[in-house]
Amino acid sequence: MKKTIYFLICTAFLACGEAKKEPTQEKTAPVNNFEEFSAEFVEEYWKINPISASYQGYHKYDSLLPIPNETTKKKKLEFASLWLERLKEFDFEPLEEQDKIDYQIIENQLSSYDFYMNKFKSGEWNPGAYNLGGAFFQVINFRDEDLNKRLENLSKKLDHIPAYYTAAKANLKTLTKVHTQLAISQLEGSKSVFQGTLIDSLEASSMDDSFKENFKEKVEAAATAIDGFVSQLKEIQPTLADNAKSFRIGKELFEEKFSAEIQSAYTAEEIFQFAVSEKEELHDQLYRLSGDLWEKYYGDQEKPGGRFDQIQMVFDAVAKTHVHRDSFITAIRKQIPQLENFVRENDLLTLDPEKPLVVRETPEYMRGFAGASISAPGPYDKNAETYYNVTPLDHYTEEEAESYLREYNHYTLQILNIHEAIPGHYTQLVYSNQSPSLIKSIFGNGSMIEGWAVYSELMMLENGFGDNLELGFMYYKWNLRTVCNTILDYGIHVLDFTEEDAMQLLMKEAFQEKSEAEGKWKRARLSQVQLCSYFNGYYEIRALRSELQELMGEDFDLKQFHEDFLSYGSAPVKFIRTLMLKKLDSSKKAV
Repeated sequence: MKKTIYFLICTAFLACGEAKKEPTQEKTAPVNNFEEFSAEFVEEYWKINPISASYQGYHKYDSLLPIPNETTKKKKLEFASLWLERLKEFDFEPLEEQDKIDYQIIENQLSSYDFYMNKFKSGEWNPGAYNLGGAFFQVINFRDEDLNKRLENLSKKLDHIPAYYTAAKANLKTLTKVHTQLAISQLEGSKSVFQGTLIDSLEASSMDDSFKENFKEKVEAAATAIDGFVSQLKEIQPTLADNAKSFRIGKELFEEKFSAEIQSAYTAEEIFQFAVSEKEELHDQLYRLSGDLWEKYYGDQEKPGGRFDQIQMVFDAVAKTHVHRDSFITAIRKQIPQLENFVRENDLLTLDPEKPLVVRETPEYMRGFAGASISAPGPYDKNAETYYNVTPLDHYTEEEAESYLREYNHYTLQILNIHEAIPGHYTQLVYSNQSPSLIKSIFGNGSMIEGWAVYSELMMLENGFGDNLELGFMYYKWNLRTVCNTILDYGIHVLDFTEEDAMQLLMKEAFQEKSEAEGKWKRARLSQVQLCSYFNGYYEIRALRSELQELMGEDFDLKQFHEDFLSYGSAPVKFIRTLMLKKLDSSKKAV
């Protein structure tokens, strides 16, 4: 489940460029107040990262389009160096606790520039870094601004698309085959934003005929530039069978990216080892529950000799209960109110009824990576709609659709909705936007975000949601997926897992359907480290809750824990832990 936050982190480094009129970065006088420093830093950050600003709901720089060239790369590195220097002017220890977290988040963000630009350099081998569909959609979708003004900004942005793709072509070195395949598909899909969404909005506007004609010409020029870039990729694609760059990044780069992106209390190797151990515990739970369910589905039939065979047979039986392929999105829409009612009735968390959640078909420019995801508004656009993106199954054959639906059966679909919607991603991101710290919201930690969604699955079942063996059985299988995500991610990029190794892990040891396993094999080759974020965050949150329960005893309140935890925004769990423990220590001293 890919989140918009992850895109923002990548955009700051991959699309490292600027339009000609982009504001210049100047060194200013030192700021003694850390809040003033943070506000100034954020403003300067948006000037140099205008696409990320649009995604976060800050639309002051919507007319700018980053152009990925060497001049702007140098400028961004200078920006990072300057602001790191200014950050270090502050004495860390006297800062307020919340400010200490912001300090460390800013430091990590700026320190990562050198790694992403000079060492990781994915813009040289991943052409998908140059997909502009989402950047333009975020501007036209900003409903709080007059449509004519949005179109004026987009007109200026469109001016730079030909130069953007000229620079993108020059950046490409040795490509990976799997990234090139996805890029071609998504870039072709992105044209629907320009030739569809933008033109439809133009026709609905009150702009004069001259502007409309000029705008349409710019859209066609943009489509031509995209086609030219795609054509180059298609020319290169046949040669990638023998000359492709490996999609594996190796142990050194994996550990560095893990440190920068996950910001865990552990190393990538430690989290991998924890996941291997957890996998064995989950197998024990699944074997126990498969025994409890055996008679219901197989009567007096003799059980198979192997544990995995028994578990798989019960999965096969339970998974037959699923919706029709044409009802998949409808079923998801119907389940959302049920989750809301359960959370309220069990007093697990305060939900904001004013924040809309819209279940929609995944836009074409976002397809091909994950079947379901959340696109949440940024902290500047808190009242905008949150989208629950669900990819329809119309591209599957009957056999493929049946495999997919067995994977997302009646029980698993409920867990998916907990994870993506309530009280998972949707709920956590609403809380994040209410955090008084803009830094924590803007630079949201993907592992905390994913970890909360995984933790919420466990928490809902612990409090009686569903209340049947099948749901518990499927939950353990789902949780096994989280664990195996980490094993697969580390295994592919560090341990050189082959496709055969991946299929053994996913289909035999994680009991996944073929379609799901093949999709995860593809996804793990397209990304690095992100698949570790689920288990890492879940592991750290679960450990923190246990730690506080032990320290507080009967005074521990689950709802209070949830709301306190979420109140710190999307900060790394290790930083939230520090604040919550200090808060507890202070309350004990006050008594």
